[in-house]
Amino acid sequence: MSADSLTPRDGYAAHYAELGARQPDSLDAFWMPFTANRAFKAKPRLLASAKDMHYTDIDGRQILDACAGLWCVNAGHARPRIVEAVRQQIGTLDFAPNFSMSSPLPFVLAERLAALTPGDLNHVFFTNSGSESVDTALKIALAYQRARGEGQRTRLIGREKAYHGVGFGGISVGGLPNNRKWFGPGLPGVDHLRHTLDIARNGFSQGLPPHGLEWAEELERVIALHDPSTIAAVIIEPISGSAGVILPPEGYLKRIREICTRHGIVLIFDEVITGFGRVGKAFASQRFGVTPDIITAAKGITNGCVPMGAVFVSEDIFEAFDQGPDSAIDLFHGYTYSGHPLACAAALATLDTYAEEHLFEKAIELGDYWQQGLHSLKGLPHVIDLRNFGLIGAIEFAPREGAPGARGFEVFRRAFEDGQMLTRVTGDVIALSPPLIVEKPHIDRIFSVLADVIRATG
Repeated sequence: MSADSLTPRDGYAAHYAELGARQPDSLDAFWMPFTANRAFKAKPRLLASAKDMHYTDIDGRQILDACAGLWCVNAGHARPRIVEAVRQQIGTLDFAPNFSMSSPLPFVLAERLAALTPGDLNHVFFTNSGSESVDTALKIALAYQRARGEGQRTRLIGREKAYHGVGFGGISVGGLPNNRKWFGPGLPGVDHLRHTLDIARNGFSQGLPPHGLEWAEELERVIALHDPSTIAAVIIEPISGSAGVILPPEGYLKRIREICTRHGIVLIFDEVITGFGRVGKAFASQRFGVTPDIITAAKGITNGCVPMGAVFVSEDIFEAFDQGPDSAIDLFHGYTYSGHPLACAAALATLDTYAEEHLFEKAIELGDYWQQGLHSLKGLPHVIDLRNFGLIGAIEFAPREGAPGARGFEVFRRAFEDGQMLTRVTGDVIALSPPLIVEKPHIDRIFSVLADVIRATG
């Protein structure tokens, strides 16, 4: 029976569920993101369902999720409160515009989120992804400098090895060459600080690395090079996730904050990955005791089930825009789906789930056990570094001669095919970030599977 001929009596739900549980007739039309498409389609890895800590693939195998999907399913899969909130909302109000109109939920959600953020970051601009959050934050920082009479501040500073999404702003301030080189010069007036990865001095550190505070002083050099009066913002991931889990040296973020404050530069923390309990506390900025001027978020805000992002701004920044006539638009920026009611319902239910189950504390409660499990891999073949903080971990391998990334991808593939476990691979780094509902037996299995596949990988 075709979809066009179905009626509610036939069961729409069963029809679409069946489509999602079997091999598609063709894999050709979908151009997959960040994927070697030909290699994947020759031997696809297709997931059909998920519950709590596990996926189930189309062959019926249970796959332990060791990376929370893509760093986003922080509360575990198909949690009842979130499922029911989304189900109810889609049948009540499926869409409402937020341009000179709105619905109640974005306002309710914004208040809930503002209560979680550090300092006076009490105002929320909704987006639909981490990439949109970053580009929004950069635009707000530039417009803020102009609104306060310093429109000459147009320069932006990012870092090497940083990932800030795939918008033109994000790839410009980001520091991953492959994300930039195909797409032209990007934004003008962007510079980059040195990254903080130093395996020679900090290899196999447990928690934050002890060496590298002096790299924060590089910001002073870059500021002096361009003149502080020209710099609008500095953007930093408290922990770089997509580049392979790069941690800030002890004291580094506090020093960056001090320098930005002294020079009148907006400090943006990209917490798309670290937000919502990944390292303990709602945000990494709270765990590290450093409050930026802007925070970008996404992923865990809805537990990954509906696309949504958010930008949190300080009172000072918000008030700079809130000066004109009541009838004037204060920020010429936005998205059709900003504050989408379905995403708001999912986010509210996600926040309730986090609170009821005390999930923001799990990264601290299990941090030592997680660290012990990860560092049990030290000494295995080709392992050159292990990095961890909260419920984040990374295993870095020596690259094969002439084939960088091949060893890491083989470990990823073997873990999925032989160990029935999903990890995240970036070059020769395996990144780990399990749902926050993880328990010690799951942690034991994660590192047991990895030990086996690392030994089996040449």
